[in-house]
Amino acid sequence: MTDRWTIKAVLLDMDGTLLDTEKLFMDSLVAAMGAFGYTDDIAALCHAMVGLTGAQCDRMLLDRYGADFPIAGLNEAFRANRDDIFRAGIPLKRSATDLMDAVQQQGYPMAIVTSASRRGAENQLTLAGIRHRFDAVITRTDVAHAKPAPDLYLLASARLGVAPELCLAVEDSNPGVAAAHAAGAITIMVPDIVPPTEASRGKCIAVLPNLGAVRAMLQKPGELVLPSSPDAP
Repeated sequence: MTDRWTIKAVLLDMDGTLLDTEKLFMDSLVAAMGAFGYTDDIAALCHAMVGLTGAQCDRMLLDRYGADFPIAGLNEAFRANRDDIFRAGIPLKRSATDLMDAVQQQGYPMAIVTSASRRGAENQLTLAGIRHRFDAVITRTDVAHAKPAPDLYLLASARLGVAPELCLAVEDSNPGVAAAHAAGAITIMVPDIVPPTEASRGKCIAVLPNLGAVRAMLQKPGELVLPSSPDAP
């Protein structure tokens, strides 16, 4: 494997990658589950949901608890809990602003590639104050198949007019890594809540501790260079 790649665009996942929202989602779901009397340990289930669409998460809940599970009521309670938290502001991940600044300074077009809905993504990016930074926002509403299928990343590269193999994709989840790799993008993982699987490690050019380390890799215009240390700031 080479230690140098040419890139022409940057594709960024949203939740857990740029926005520090995954724990907020988990807390909102746990509270909603508790309100309906489901108090068993659901940490593993929440972890398995990271990177998936709402519909995929609904299916996981129904598979686990049965067809009588109150999915509509749970979703309403989850959204109410989430929106209460969001009203206080949506935090960015560490070094997110520095990374976006570096991408824009080097002149790369930049897109969000998310499993969230169009409405949800636009709302969260606006609340976080970063919607204006992106040349495109690609959501599950825009494709037939969300992550881990490659559709979102293929559409993002097409919207930016850059071949997938010239796009740097940054993801925090295993389904996201699978999607970016399947599309042919240069894939980096910055894990948030869920660690990378061995399969994900094999699909990434690097697994890095934070977005600052991704920024450090963007050392020359038009090129992506692996740092000498995985703990680059």
